[in-house]
Amino acid sequence: MILYIAEKPSVGRAVAAVLPKPHQSGDGFIKVANGDVVTWCIGHLLEQAEPETYNPDYKKWRKEHLPIVPNTWQHSVKPATRKQLNVVKKLIKQADVLVNMGDPDRAGQMIVDEIINYSGATKSKRDAAQRCLISDMNPDAITRSLKHMRPNTDFIPLATSALARARADWLYGINMTRLCTLQGQASGYHGVLSVGRVQTPILGLVVQRDIEIEKFITQPFYEVSIDLKTERNQSYTAKWKPSVACQAYMDDEGRVLLKKLADTVVKKVLNQTGCVLAVNESLKKQAAPLPYNLSSLQIDASKRFNFNAQKTLDLCQKLYETHKLITYPRSDCRYLPQGHYSDKNHVTQAIAHTSTALDQAVQQADLSLRSKAWNDSKVSAHHAIIPTSRRLDVSRLSADEHKIYELVARHYLMQFYPSFTYQEKQIDTQVAGGLFISRQKEVVHLGWKALLPASKANTEDQEFSTVQLPHVVQGESVLCTEGRVHEKNTSPPKHFTDASLLAAMTGIARYVADPNIKKVLRDTDGLGTEATRAGIIELLFKRGFLTKHGKDIHATEVGRRLVLSLPEVMVLPDMTAHWEAQLEDIAQKRLSYAQFMTPMLDGLNQLVSQVGQIRFTGLQGHGQAPAARRKRKPKRA
Repeated sequence: MILYIAEKPSVGRAVAAVLPKPHQSGDGFIKVANGDVVTWCIGHLLEQAEPETYNPDYKKWRKEHLPIVPNTWQHSVKPATRKQLNVVKKLIKQADVLVNMGDPDRAGQMIVDEIINYSGATKSKRDAAQRCLISDMNPDAITRSLKHMRPNTDFIPLATSALARARADWLYGINMTRLCTLQGQASGYHGVLSVGRVQTPILGLVVQRDIEIEKFITQPFYEVSIDLKTERNQSYTAKWKPSVACQAYMDDEGRVLLKKLADTVVKKVLNQTGCVLAVNESLKKQAAPLPYNLSSLQIDASKRFNFNAQKTLDLCQKLYETHKLITYPRSDCRYLPQGHYSDKNHVTQAIAHTSTALDQAVQQADLSLRSKAWNDSKVSAHHAIIPTSRRLDVSRLSADEHKIYELVARHYLMQFYPSFTYQEKQIDTQVAGGLFISRQKEVVHLGWKALLPASKANTEDQEFSTVQLPHVVQGESVLCTEGRVHEKNTSPPKHFTDASLLAAMTGIARYVADPNIKKVLRDTDGLGTEATRAGIIELLFKRGFLTKHGKDIHATEVGRRLVLSLPEVMVLPDMTAHWEAQLEDIAQKRLSYAQFMTPMLDGLNQLVSQVGQIRFTGLQGHGQAPAARRKRKPKRA
């Protein structure tokens, strides 16, 4: 008997649907006509055991217990899913062949593998197990995946990487949260001070941004623009470009801070004859954006609909599992396998059927085009999020589900539209020794931008001027007829929003000075994973470290004081960068589990010693003490 073990019930049922019929439904499994069985986990059926499992004394949080480091790691069974765990364990013992059908990522690999190991499967059975990667819930796609299974042993490094991540996060989170909480309570804080490898640097980003805004002092700066008249009585406007000689009066961003200098420039050039130094014209093309991964979809959904990251993820999961309208959503990839190109007709017709608003966009798509999205070398465990070939009556979708579906569908359709094309023209003019620049951008062909909603298209195309520059040639004389000084003010950084905080997490490298760490963070795609970012942000709100004012995200007083009290290494992304690089090395067989865990534990010991000296005096009187248990009244006789 072949036993297919899916990560979720919805995936298990979708797999069973393509296997031989008739089916016999059991309690937690489906038996198909040839005797094979499909069962499923319900997410994590097992979890890392709590510290008191290793030693009952650890139930009481005490500083002398730290760091808590298990000698032999143990799992505990989640009470809510114990029944399903017993079903899976029994079936694993009965099976001849096991097939891991966990989600196509590190966590999905580990979830099923740890159940197989926990159930006591023999080594020969584990070695013979197969791996089936499913990223599209449609029957045809599942059937293809079943025909292209690989040995599960090929994915041992992936599971090892996930295991190392889970254990390291447990060690760091348990020990540092207990220690910070104990130190906080000794300083008069009421409650728990939660600390995590990823959550604390994210909180640090918000705290630092808040401080930058508070300390920001606006400064006036000055720009000069002039009007020029050609020999044929045509006019155009140009903006002064300060020379190197003006740097002493400029800030780091090249803005002139001295009004007298700007006034002098205007006086110097007014009514003076100038000369056209250069005329440059070029046709520029901008290719369509790639299909979405989860983070880019969450960012756009936040900008367009003000959805937070968790809401977008939840909607995606429904579109994937319940409606089967999009492919696997927790993807970090924006590319597609070459084999998916042949599905374009079915997918685009499904889009037209499901979303009538995109029917015309489908009709105008050129399916002979092939964007750079189809690239096997850029696809790993999963590919970009795209619509499936399933057709569904739109009335079965909620309004918010429909919004997310249309975002995904539009980005897919863009792959079959030509580039956005525009003409760029620049005139460099010299007047009285000063350089003045005129620029014009003119849309030639909308291409894929025709698919953007009008509001977004208008926002993106503000730089495209309706003003036309005249035809001039190099060496032509012009006259300065007018000059103006524009006084502006420097603006503080903006508070983080859901969209910008997600963007900061995925592009965290720009917040790091060390070039080596920058490279690591670029290569590992930032802080957290596609699957965890939304949950981490939500956790910071639930724990009272972040709050919202409108769309703006602020750190609370507790969140700020926690970050400012901790060692810098705990609130910067550098440590996470090193961890992520090493976890990827484990997945790629370049590093062993022990080579990662040993230095990690050394660093943890150092932090325990360092944080143990901190006094969180700024948190005195803050927080909320746990509610006291009410005494039960004695029963009346």
